Amino acid sequence: MSRLTAIVSALLLSLACSAQDELWWGVSVGLGHEQPFTNQPLFDLNTEDANNQLAPLFLSSEGYYIWSNVPFNFTTKDGHLRPSIPLAPVRVGHCLRDAYLGAQARFFPFNGQLPDTLLFVRPQYNTWIELMYDQNQADILRYARAVIDNGFPAGVLMIDDNWQRYYGDFHFKAERFPDPKAMIRELHRLGFKVMVWVCPFVSPDTPEYRDLAASGYLLKDRDTNTVAVLNWWNGQSACYDLTNPKAAEHFVSRLRQAQAEYGIDGFKFDAGDNSCYASAKLRAFDTTATNVDHTASWAKIGLQFPLNEYRACWKMGGQPLVQRLGDKDYSWEAVQQLIPQMCVAGLLGYAYACPDMIGGGQYTAFLYIRPGEFDEALIVRSAQVHALMPMMQFSVAPWRILSPENLAIVQRMAKLHTEFAPYIMRYAHKAAETGEPIVRLMEYQFPHQGLAEVKDQFMLGDRYLVAPVVDDRLERDVILPAGTWRDDQGKKYKGGKTYHIEVPLERLPYFELIK
Repeated sequence: MSRLTAIVSALLLSLACSAQDELWWGVSVGLGHEQPFTNQPLFDLNTEDANNQLAPLFLSSEGYYIWSNVPFNFTTKDGHLRPSIPLAPVRVGHCLRDAYLGAQARFFPFNGQLPDTLLFVRPQYNTWIELMYDQNQADILRYARAVIDNGFPAGVLMIDDNWQRYYGDFHFKAERFPDPKAMIRELHRLGFKVMVWVCPFVSPDTPEYRDLAASGYLLKDRDTNTVAVLNWWNGQSACYDLTNPKAAEHFVSRLRQAQAEYGIDGFKFDAGDNSCYASAKLRAFDTTATNVDHTASWAKIGLQFPLNEYRACWKMGGQPLVQRLGDKDYSWEAVQQLIPQMCVAGLLGYAYACPDMIGGGQYTAFLYIRPGEFDEALIVRSAQVHALMPMMQFSVAPWRILSPENLAIVQRMAKLHTEFAPYIMRYAHKAAETGEPIVRLMEYQFPHQGLAEVKDQFMLGDRYLVAPVVDDRLERDVILPAGTWRDDQGKKYKGGKTYHIEVPLERLPYFELIK
């Protein structure tokens, strides 16, 4: 970029960001609860991801978008963007929706394809919180049978980390899984599709490591030209170089072999965070690859498997990949982050998203809480947030930690999700064709009506306004835009007003726009 171009771009950005009432969203799903941006500390898109999906995109309430083909760092001051490189805003309309649709049509058009629809129409169940690193055949079958026995519908069951012998190998541990084929046959008989957790890492000093190193399929250290050792949350490992098409093809072939051998239906693709690649000076097949390019290369593997899930992505908007919010704490603060982060996921093109695990996916939060000491209301309200999202995922077993009365509420939320499945799928298909988010900010659907800071209610498609309680109260205010609305109890409301409503624990307020 020439100096003159840089100066002009910087001037354009300054002018675009100087409007007194202009607001900005984008870049990071994990920062969704901080948006619209006000005063954001330095954030580097190449080395940080806030435990979630990224895209080099800003969107404004006044119809501007800003896109970069490369990662950058930025801050905001009093709502004004301060990126590290000159970026010229483009105006395509007059509101947030215009900005999004203009950007997605140019940079991440949707291709009409969806992930496996079972992920939308039935609840998902992940074995992480109940079993953590002790994944084993007996307890997985016990968990799955408890789903059915406690009145929950079968859906997708995800077997999480530590099922395999070691990283880079895709065989079940014999000492924990005496007959994995029979286990998966039984899970299928119960009505589940089965996913297993995988990562791009390879344990050193294994046959797979030696074969992959000899084939040139592992990332190398730039200084020594030997296999690189990367630091990640499970220790130190080698890593597939998925910028190498032959390495990517080999990885996919190993997954296909595991499917054929065991009957596995799909994969949870984890550990693709850009920070994983920041711990070493890497030499890759693609000599220009940065940290986020490795993240994107990992994400592209999932395009070959309709039953997939990711938690970290880069520039994969519009693709038929399921995106889960990052693991949340077991806290009310975490529950309050779900709605704004899901809305920002949609603004970055990640329409097929799931709001973490019900009650939180950060396993350490559950280690020291005994049955009877749980804040059951938090689990119930978390389930209510999930119920009318595109997907809902259980992990901690509600039948283990809830009273019969509260378990019945959560059962109803799972049933409500299945009842809304045809409507959810209608908007999933619409997203695949048009790019329109399934879950929408109030500002997106009703621009310039003073709703930009509303973070505790959302639109599901363009017909239902969903207003869960996200704290420990039994009441809340609901802002209804202009129109006639009917609530979950059949009562009609005139829009253009704020209503204070009573919300007992068993109630999930939602409002249908009927006129």
